[in-house]
Amino acid sequence: MNKILITGANGQLGTELSKLLPDAISTDINELDICNYDAVMDFIKKNNIKTIINAAAYNAVDNAEDEFELAHKVNVIGAKNLAKTNCDLIHISTDYVFDGENHKPYLSNDATNPISVYGKTKRDSEIAVLENNKNAIIIRTSWLYSTNGNNFVKTIRKLAKEKAFLNVVYDQVGSPTSAFDLACAIVKILPQMRNNGGIYHFTNEGVCSWYDFAKEIVDLSELNCSIFPISASEYPTKAKRPFYSILDKTKIKETFNLEISYWKDSLKKCIFELENCEKKGVCQ
Repeated sequence: MNKILITGANGQLGTELSKLLPDAISTDINELDICNYDAVMDFIKKNNIKTIINAAAYNAVDNAEDEFELAHKVNVIGAKNLAKTNCDLIHISTDYVFDGENHKPYLSNDATNPISVYGKTKRDSEIAVLENNKNAIIIRTSWLYSTNGNNFVKTIRKLAKEKAFLNVVYDQVGSPTSAFDLACAIVKILPQMRNNGGIYHFTNEGVCSWYDFAKEIVDLSELNCSIFPISASEYPTKAKRPFYSILDKTKIKETFNLEISYWKDSLKKCIFELENCEKKGVCQ
């Protein structure tokens, strides 16, 4: 039986994919080091893998500024190794490949110009994948969140329970993306991969700032915490972030006949699930 391999299975997207694809082989670093080409090839042959979904990544954006070699190893070398297997491949990338200077949504063929080490390694991962597997599908996404792992939604909920007010950046805009929604889209894309290689964009519908996002999280969670807007210059970070990272999703919707949920609707579902698992004490 031909198998699907999910890498980065312990991450937000990998966890959702593993639930939706229970027959797939789900691996993380402890099961398969994608940076080791020989180990990758041996694993592929031994398990008769025909399709790979690469959700593995070094995505600690600020830490990457000081850990270029590690970020490059995981994001570029790891992706290249998977591309060289000649398996069908879906590789996950990011809005951070752009500089954020646009004033209209980025198309998949717009010029990249990353402004952080993380963004540069993800841009280089795209190049490595397409150079070694011209039929691969690359999906750029942004502002990913879910009920598991560390993410903005869980951080804001935690802080809003502890503090009377929070200051959140208002002048960086993008599209929050439910990892569950992205995983569902990937499952729909899998049987349509043939002859559809290339770069695509997927986020939830709609646009907001981090301030808007935080305010909606607090409101939906019914938490007694005030959210105040501040500029990015008032909240300096080691890595530069794009001020504008809206991704045009026309190509992915038309090619694979996808319908995509509005970000507030998906966020509402996630918070409902979070509250349920918190009550049961089973949140990851």
